[in-house]
Amino acid sequence: MSYEVYIHVPFCLRRCGYCDFNTYTAHDLGGGASRAGYAAAAVEEMRLLRRWQREQGIDEPAVSTVFFGGGTPTVLPVKDLVTILDAVRGLWGIEEGAEVTTEANPDTVDADAIRALADGGFTRISFGMQSAVPHVLRTLDRTHTPANVADGVAAARAAGLRASVDLIYGAPGESLDDWRTSVETALGLGVDHLSAYALTVEPHTKMGRLIAAGRLSRPDDDDEAAKYEIVDDMCRAAGLEWYEISNWAVPGHESRHNLGYWRNADWAGVGPGAHSHYTLPAASGTDGARSLRAWDVLHPRAWAQRIAQGDVPWGGHEVVSAHEDLEERVMLGVRLREGLDIDEIERLTARDLGAVVRELEHEGLATRVHAAGGARLVATRRGRLLNDAVIERIFDELP
Repeated sequence: MSYEVYIHVPFCLRRCGYCDFNTYTAHDLGGGASRAGYAAAAVEEMRLLRRWQREQGIDEPAVSTVFFGGGTPTVLPVKDLVTILDAVRGLWGIEEGAEVTTEANPDTVDADAIRALADGGFTRISFGMQSAVPHVLRTLDRTHTPANVADGVAAARAAGLRASVDLIYGAPGESLDDWRTSVETALGLGVDHLSAYALTVEPHTKMGRLIAAGRLSRPDDDDEAAKYEIVDDMCRAAGLEWYEISNWAVPGHESRHNLGYWRNADWAGVGPGAHSHYTLPAASGTDGARSLRAWDVLHPRAWAQRIAQGDVPWGGHEVVSAHEDLEERVMLGVRLREGLDIDEIERLTARDLGAVVRELEHEGLATRVHAAGGARLVATRRGRLLNDAVIERIFDELP
């Protein structure tokens, strides 16, 4: 059993035109909220969470991974990030060899900051590269340059940190050659992990409004599928294997934190809008443990006010039903290279999935793999591109 901690840092110097995350610039926040008090509030939220866990009889093991996401965690001083990490260690303990990651915009860290992160206990940096092509970066409203990324990755490797880069494909005006340039540039940095996500346009974002007004073109499904095949081919040629639909890594360098999410681990989410997942002890008279999902209030001011009042700053929570848990197992398992545990799903549902598995194999969407733990269903590349359809086919067989 693993236990993880996610720290959401909701601040950005500038909001990117496509961004739909729970992030805020100084302009968005208005008066009365600043980055200066964030570390202290985050530490206090963790104390409140730890107290709640004890009250519930939740006894988690030492933390196996910590992930600082956002927003842009590295707009905070490194000392604040280290203060939060030290609080995780003091409240829960951090196991030997744990993975500790921060996301970083390439223009918010320099070599000195990266060395300080390494000295403070971080082991990994995920750089928001998005593209190596200047006109695509402008379309995405990114403020960094390709040179910033190269400098950051080089500094991370010099400090002994693992480095990952995130890319986005499908931006308006991005050609197939532009995308090949971005992937080639990213792989040329010598990173051990690469994430590539299809651009999702939300209507209320700046980019969404420009597309609705006809000033930018809408992402095209066929174009994005072609770009997925390009990144998959180029990563494999460079020695990075896919291990989740949107993630490739040198074997042994997968993101352990993200794998925890996809394997349905428990994690504490800290910060405005952060989500948590806990396994609750079995209640008297029930058949077993239950899962709880909870999410923090969204706005940093409301979040900080709840903490100051001594309350865990949840905006809501729900107990996961057995059916919802089953659906999550399917959705998460199909995304992974290790595949969906068919034997487990059949045992939990008393259903024979043989027919749908054979259909998916016949259509080239998945392959049945026999491993030591039993039969698993692994998506082919075509199945990855049609992931939602594969999931729906399996859902149709569930009670």
